Amino acid sequence: MKRDILGMIRRGLRKPPHVIAARLAAELAAESERLVAPKLARSFGTRALLRALGKNSIDQLWHDLGDRPFPLPQSVSWSAVVPEDERREILSRADKAVGRRVALLGSGDVELGRPIDWHTDFKTGHRWPPAFHRSIEYNNPERPSDVKVPWELSRLQWLMPAGQAYLLTGEERYAEAVRSVLEEWIEANPYALSVNWACTMEAALRILVWTWFFHVFKDSRAWDDEEFRGRFLASLYLHGRFTERHLEKSDVNGNHYTADAAGLVFAGLFFGQGRGPHRWLDLGWRILCDELPKQVTADGVDYEASVPYHRLVAELFLLPAHYRMLAEHDVTPAYRKRVVAMGRFTAAYTREAGTVPLLGDADDARALPLGTQPINDHRYLVGLIGEIFSDDSLRGRAGGPMGEVRWLLGPQAAERLETYPAATRGSEAFAEGGVYVMANPRDHVFVDCGPIGLAGRGGHGHNDCLSFEAVLDGVHLVSDAGAYLYTASYEERNRFRATASHNTPQIDGEEINRFIRPDYLWNLHYDAVPDVRLWQPGETSDKLVAGHAGYQRLAHPVRPVRSYELEHANHTLTIEDSFEEDVAATHLVEVPLLLAPGVEAEVAGAGKVLLRAAGRNFHVTWYDPQEWTLSLEEGRVSPSYGVVVPAVRLLWRRQGRLCPFRMTLAPAG
Repeated sequence: MKRDILGMIRRGLRKPPHVIAARLAAELAAESERLVAPKLARSFGTRALLRALGKNSIDQLWHDLGDRPFPLPQSVSWSAVVPEDERREILSRADKAVGRRVALLGSGDVELGRPIDWHTDFKTGHRWPPAFHRSIEYNNPERPSDVKVPWELSRLQWLMPAGQAYLLTGEERYAEAVRSVLEEWIEANPYALSVNWACTMEAALRILVWTWFFHVFKDSRAWDDEEFRGRFLASLYLHGRFTERHLEKSDVNGNHYTADAAGLVFAGLFFGQGRGPHRWLDLGWRILCDELPKQVTADGVDYEASVPYHRLVAELFLLPAHYRMLAEHDVTPAYRKRVVAMGRFTAAYTREAGTVPLLGDADDARALPLGTQPINDHRYLVGLIGEIFSDDSLRGRAGGPMGEVRWLLGPQAAERLETYPAATRGSEAFAEGGVYVMANPRDHVFVDCGPIGLAGRGGHGHNDCLSFEAVLDGVHLVSDAGAYLYTASYEERNRFRATASHNTPQIDGEEINRFIRPDYLWNLHYDAVPDVRLWQPGETSDKLVAGHAGYQRLAHPVRPVRSYELEHANHTLTIEDSFEEDVAATHLVEVPLLLAPGVEAEVAGAGKVLLRAAGRNFHVTWYDPQEWTLSLEEGRVSPSYGVVVPAVRLLWRRQGRLCPFRMTLAPAG
């Protein structure tokens, strides 16, 4: 795909003058690297690295770096503290990694071979030839390809179980395997000269993984080679340099800019000395402190309007703070408070079974994955934040497998969380973030009444205002559709973020937030401004009433208003849709209900559908069955990136003058 240069210029000119000036300066600096990058790729080696860091030898540098603090607990007998089931899973994953077998982004098992082809989307076979990173067009709507595949492969997070296996067993074969892969990557991806440098976030996330590899393998025999040590550290240093010079900064920033800053903090703290590392640490931390209150609401919700990205962003703000504290740098009370608020939101949206609502985009991204839990189990994050910032309210809400806590903070932290008295689950409102959770120990209803993502730009948010997910009496009944794919299919990307894929009323087949263009995959018009009218939690029931302005633009304007009521004692959820404004006009109204995968449905009479799930029966009833027609359709749910599974979709329709619609979900009998 050729860049839309005129479109980029037009959009750029709409930004404030200081933003335009800063962007032009950044563009000039980045373009100047066309001349510098090939030279650095050829000549920045051991000698240049030692000069930059003021060291006399690689052995001295290696020893000094090894003595610096890092978020890897020291003096731990890992084989004695890791539970047997977790140990088996780690060793199984490690053996796959050593054998160069991966399953990434819904690919299924793939044999990578020797050497690994780092520049190819192995799901489609499309390859990006080596070139200066700014010359590479990695979005290709005219042919199927997904640049996330080589990017995910190059993050090398799939190789981390080999590091854990080394700590568990001491077997050198794991160190040898990781060294071999790193050598291949460095050889195939010279500084700034491949698709794996085309996104700064990718370089920044590699910094986190590579510094972790160093502290795992620094004393291994396989890594006791001066030439390899020099090449590895020089490449890692260049990652810091690249990240500093290619920050993904705009007037409104998101997880990419946050990841860039996190990578700079890690690179700065890892190297510790020299003008470059000092500058990286200061710059990265300054960005994180500046962006945290901009990107995260005071009640702890990441403004990109995505539950999976909330998890990623929380890690990106948390881990650099933890690393700083280990290195005896300060973290302000305001910073701690905002990240703790992110933990509280995580605790609220995470369900007892360790699953989460599929709100917004998801690409399975993590900062430094160390646990063996399923990708959609976020419970560990609550414990991590609670332990790092000594917050007892979060410690009581942690749960699930403690591998992430154990490997990052040590076995004592994991044991403390496992034995901490559990808090009782209840309903919570995150009014600034626009999310409401109706909950008790058996029910969990998650409702999105928030703005579109990225401060009204779209970003990773979907057309899901007034949509919801529901667990009733311990059974997951109603699901969001998820995200499925990004650039691999523009059609699927837009289908999964469209209004029809969410549990919210649709009027006249129109989007609640208009699409700008089919190829604007992360932008939407902000039409559906939410209007929350009532939040009334109570001992017997919770009530929520909200609407949005998404259909005020129609020739005959309509304002959908939805009320929710959860009755705690009988696990009953009632939802009523009403429509304000031009009630006399004729409209097509569609009310979808996407059931969770595995939930079966059949019509059980006028105004009633029988649901079967987890060995239980539930009823959906609605009013008025004479006014509304129901169809049972084939739906789809994407639980993780690149993966899609079938689900049943109920769809009520009515053509005519607007009238209310009410449905109730409840256990049968």
